[in-house]
Amino acid sequence: MNYLVLGGDGFQGYHLCRRLLESGNTVRVFDRTSFNKDKLAGAGKGLDWVEGDFGDHQLVEQAVSDVDVIFHLICTTLPKTSNDDPAYDVMSNVVPTLRLLEKARTAGVKKIIFFSSGGTVYGVPETLPIAEHHPTRPICAYGIHKLTIEKYLHLYHVLHGVDYAILRIANPYGVNQSINRGQGAIAVFLHKMLAGESIEIWGDGSVVRDYIHVDDVVEAVVRLIAYKGTHKIFNIGSGRGLSLNEIIAIITNALQRRPMIRYQPGRTMDVPANVLDIQRAEQELGWRPKISFEEGIRMCVKSRGAA
Repeated sequence: MNYLVLGGDGFQGYHLCRRLLESGNTVRVFDRTSFNKDKLAGAGKGLDWVEGDFGDHQLVEQAVSDVDVIFHLICTTLPKTSNDDPAYDVMSNVVPTLRLLEKARTAGVKKIIFFSSGGTVYGVPETLPIAEHHPTRPICAYGIHKLTIEKYLHLYHVLHGVDYAILRIANPYGVNQSINRGQGAIAVFLHKMLAGESIEIWGDGSVVRDYIHVDDVVEAVVRLIAYKGTHKIFNIGSGRGLSLNEIIAIITNALQRRPMIRYQPGRTMDVPANVLDIQRAEQELGWRPKISFEEGIRMCVKSRGAA
């Protein structure tokens, strides 16, 4: 198979590309950076790299040629900053994606798999865990643009027959996660505790989130490639909620180091709890997460040479 991974130089993109290359596929990475290019080159012979901006529609048109499946991971904003400029959020994410869909349609791409956000598209939950049919009422622009792209994927499927699937992913973590991209509490907490720096927490630490190891995310993606069922949207999470205070306690136990924590006022864009119902993925894809949070933390600690 020939795959295009938009955002393949990012955290999840890197792990996905590695898995696809190791399975003998041809993988074209489209990203504005190339930090992981050399590492991925050693994972397989089928790597092709296109470095450029997602807003360059001519370059995107070239990138989608001769590919079977597109994985769309590119995102220019973050949940915590997207409300600062919603217009930019739309112009840099939704508009280029619309151009992508048109290019993919004319190029005959077989399937588009979109990495959405299980943590933001639902908003404040009415029930926990949150199933895919839960109302979607995002309280940050990031969640709104993700949901908008979901709707346009459906539109192109209805109008033009473009097949698609959506992954509403919880909070991914794992080895090789950057601490400089403004996302990834686990990587930041580990780094700061190992460096003896204080950890900043917004609120009292009671905010609950669903954390999923990136290897489990990739396994779900691989299973979704060949999925022929009727469902288009899948929650991908652990099904387990952990508060920030609980996370700190687990990391503290793994590192055997006492953290320094500074609690700050809570943020309006943070919902009090988010835990995903993953029954659909279990039943339809035959998938379920294999790596517990405690084991995942041990893997991260080991990768940093701290254990």
